[in-house]
Amino acid sequence: MLYQGVLTKMETQYENPIQYFLVFENDFLNMNQLLGKTIKISFVKYQCLNCGLDKPKYRQGFCKSCFYEVPQAADWIMRPELSTAHLGKEDRDLEFEKKAQLQPHIVYLANSSNVKVGVTRKSQVPTRWIDQGAHEAIEIVEVPNRYLAGITEVALKAHVSDKTNWRAMLKNDAKDENLVAWRERLKDFIPDETKAYFIDNNAETNLEFPVSKYPIKPKSLNLQKTPEYFGKLVGVKGQYLIFEDETVFNIRSNEGTVVGIDVVA
Repeated sequence: MLYQGVLTKMETQYENPIQYFLVFENDFLNMNQLLGKTIKISFVKYQCLNCGLDKPKYRQGFCKSCFYEVPQAADWIMRPELSTAHLGKEDRDLEFEKKAQLQPHIVYLANSSNVKVGVTRKSQVPTRWIDQGAHEAIEIVEVPNRYLAGITEVALKAHVSDKTNWRAMLKNDAKDENLVAWRERLKDFIPDETKAYFIDNNAETNLEFPVSKYPIKPKSLNLQKTPEYFGKLVGVKGQYLIFEDETVFNIRSNEGTVVGIDVVA
């Protein structure tokens, strides 16, 4: 059976294990049900997530011109400390920025390849941790806007990483950490503006991923170089599909690509 559509990040449900869904315009696939099956992934074309044209994707699923125009790709997305909606200042689209920035945000610690600090909207907990492939996470502060979360992250990343090593995450190399203890150690480095928002009464969230075999030396599938790939699906973690031959396919980095997916056996 052939499914075809433009890739966007997999939808998830927080269960044990995590449930993954690849959602197309008129159909969807529960990826957990494909574990142990051989599937074919075929490159069809590009489709910008904004303009919908078949133009080479540039970043975040957008073509180059859209990437520099749409508010969903502005600098404050990756660097929340650059948010200005709380000041009434527009970057690309003030109404969009108010909706996205002026809502509760969480600064958190997650352990995927290592302990890292990050920022997410409160409504995206625990989805953000699932997307990063974290097997444990904990909240540090809950603040009323994105700017305050951003300046807190900047202060804390001087003392803890803000990056995930995707290879280590996929190899399941991360060791268990006491995130409550980590949070206590970092407490003194929280900026004065957000100290009042410190959370000290919640425990770690633990996440289980549907993986039967972790790769030892993961190699990334590039559909531009290999436009047709066959592989037996043995796991899903973060936003990656993991295959028996240790090939991994990053759905998130291939957003804006139209693919065909066929369940072969």
